[in-house]
Amino acid sequence: MSSPVNIAFHSIIKIDRRKEDAVYIQIVYQFINAVKRNLLEEGDLLPGSRKVAMELKVHRKTVVAALAELQEQGWVEILPNRGTFVKNPERVASAASPAAAFRQPPDRAPYPFRRELILDTPVFEIPEKYYFTDGTPDYRIIESEELVRFYASMVKRKKKSDELPATADGNLFFRDQLSYYLNLTRGFHLSRNFLLPIASREQIFSILSRLLIQQGDIVLIESLSYFLPNMIFSQAGARLKTVPLDAGGMDIDYIAAQFKPGEIRCVYINTKCQYPTTVSLLEKRKIQLLQLAEQYDFIVIEDDVDFESSLVKGKEESLFRKNGGQRVIYTGTFGRFLDPGFQMNFLIAPQDLLEEGKKYLSLFGKPNFMIEKTLGEIIHQGDIFRYQRKFQKIVAERKDLFAQLLHNHFGDQITFEVPVSGLAFWVRFNSSFSLTALQERAKEKGVLLPSNCLYQNRTITALRLGFAHLDERDLCEAIQLLHEAYQELESVLVV
Repeated sequence: MSSPVNIAFHSIIKIDRRKEDAVYIQIVYQFINAVKRNLLEEGDLLPGSRKVAMELKVHRKTVVAALAELQEQGWVEILPNRGTFVKNPERVASAASPAAAFRQPPDRAPYPFRRELILDTPVFEIPEKYYFTDGTPDYRIIESEELVRFYASMVKRKKKSDELPATADGNLFFRDQLSYYLNLTRGFHLSRNFLLPIASREQIFSILSRLLIQQGDIVLIESLSYFLPNMIFSQAGARLKTVPLDAGGMDIDYIAAQFKPGEIRCVYINTKCQYPTTVSLLEKRKIQLLQLAEQYDFIVIEDDVDFESSLVKGKEESLFRKNGGQRVIYTGTFGRFLDPGFQMNFLIAPQDLLEEGKKYLSLFGKPNFMIEKTLGEIIHQGDIFRYQRKFQKIVAERKDLFAQLLHNHFGDQITFEVPVSGLAFWVRFNSSFSLTALQERAKEKGVLLPSNCLYQNRTITALRLGFAHLDERDLCEAIQLLHEAYQELESVLVV
């Protein structure tokens, strides 16, 4: 009979009693890892459970439970009167496969397929040590563990009836809670019948493009605008026409002068925090735009994604609130400061349009009703307001610090205003130079400037710099390194 494997089990299995995982599960995970690393090999005879238990300083029943689990998964074989032997199911599966070597797919498809260049997004996939965004939250502020506890609670309370498809109207509880939340925070008087929760902004713009846009329809956007809806509307066949933009937002007089009644299908606009410049649309221009929508018979798609990051208590009215949805389709985000898996977007529009929009939701997969119930419970319990206060407090502190850092490091080399809403600054350089060259120098210093943060033409050299995702230390370090990159570039240009 072969002798048990001569290995110190305490060297390959470390028990951490602070972990939530049960001790026997820790043994299972680390045993499997040891087999994969060839510290334990196929056919090795293990010592008895008492000896292993003494070495690991755990109860023998814990080792027995671990071995039972390992046998269920195929990592050990327990033979009566012979002992427990190491198995490697992955190696067995590999040996059973055909002798021919597995081949990766080719780099280039050997068959034609449709390409959409207008859907290319200027987003880097791999960040450096420090990185800027175009304005994203710090998802660490609201701990994911707390959100998971809400979700786990909903799963435990799940009834048999929940396993059946939700009603044709979707998750009524969440829509009731969301309409209550929007009415309370945004001054609406809205029932759930005019509200459609949708998982992502991409889905919202895709559904709107299918419902509203036909080949050749004119959609108006600002001269500088958000690339995501632009791409989706263009892909749907829209002709995008740009409207001049200034410190007061979109130039509504230009629309009246350059277009005729019935010529425009839609106007896409963020009135609170224009992308990328962060300016707000003047109140008189809001009234102008709504009047023009009636006179010229077009639809206004109002994107209010930045509402929750607004720090102004007396928030200015949205176009939707002024117009009651007669000419305005309103889209926004709920819980943008939560972990992405717990965020929700929504459309507010006439009921018949939403009914048609629901038909397209199946294209994106079945809605996650348990997540919707969880979000509804977070509103119902009042925790969403606590989360929002915490988020806004930290955002206000980081915004002030970011403004101070920009002023201290760049001084009169840049021009910027502290935005009222949103999570990014619009920073204009007072001299012209290559932003791609700055991007490269910043990358050498470990700072990523994504291409969708760079704006340059004959009159503008600007960056849209998100600040909210960086804590105080990272903000200081990232701006310091960015300024060093700028100084190096400037010195080269001077020479």
